[in-house]
Amino acid sequence: MAFTVPLPRVPLEGGRDPAEDGRTSLEDGRAPLEDCHAPLEDDCAQWYEDGLGWATASGPPVQLLTGLRFEVLELPADAGAAVLRRIGPTGPVALHEERMLLLVAAGSADELPGLLDWLEWGTIALDLTAVGAGGRVAAPAPPQWPRATARGAAVWLRPPDPGREVEPTLPALAPFGRSSGHGGGGTDAPDLVRLVDTAATECHRARLLRGNTLRTNTQPLAFS
Repeated sequence: MAFTVPLPRVPLEGGRDPAEDGRTSLEDGRAPLEDCHAPLEDDCAQWYEDGLGWATASGPPVQLLTGLRFEVLELPADAGAAVLRRIGPTGPVALHEERMLLLVAAGSADELPGLLDWLEWGTIALDLTAVGAGGRVAAPAPPQWPRATARGAAVWLRPPDPGREVEPTLPALAPFGRSSGHGGGGTDAPDLVRLVDTAATECHRARLLRGNTLRTNTQPLAFS
C-alpha cells in the first residue's frame, strides 16, 4: 500500500498553526494560507498604473477607467469567441463572467450607435454595447500572476504588453485614405468599422442559435 506524505505546514508567527483550531482565516486580517498567492489589490492597481499607465479605481475588485487611454466593446462571450476566430489580431481582450471585453480606441463608444445604423444593424437587438468616457470595467489579474482569482473574475485572453503603448494596437476609425483593413494606428488590428460589423453579425447569429436551442429543448416530442 502506498502512503502519501503530507506537505509540511507553514507555522505562523509564534508557532501557532490555524489548522490546530479549525480557523480558516488569520486574526490579523491577512488571507488564509490557501489564498496566500492571490494578488493583492494594491499590487494589481500598481501593475496597471506603473506598468501600463492606465488609471484605476479601488475595488474590490480593482477597476479600469475607460475613456482615457481606451474604451471597451462588450458582447456575449459566445459571440466574442466567434469574432476572435474571424477577425484575427485585435487589441487586448478580456473575459468577465459571460461577457467578452474588446479594448478599442478612446471615442469609439460614441461612434457605436451611428456605426450600427450605417451598417444597417441599428434596428436589431444585438446585446452589443460599449463602455466609454466616465465608465469602468473590472481589472483582470495581470497575466503573469498565479491564477488564484475568484470564480467569475475577469481574466485576460489577449493581455496588454507592459511598457508598450496600447493606443497603436486598438481598433479605431481608419483615417481618410487608409485601407479599411487596419486600425487607426496603422497596425494589423482591424479598423473599428470592420470590428463592429463582425461583432454585430456574430451577436445576431449567437442570438438566433440560442433561440433555436431553446425552442428545440422546450418543444414536445412528436410521435407518428
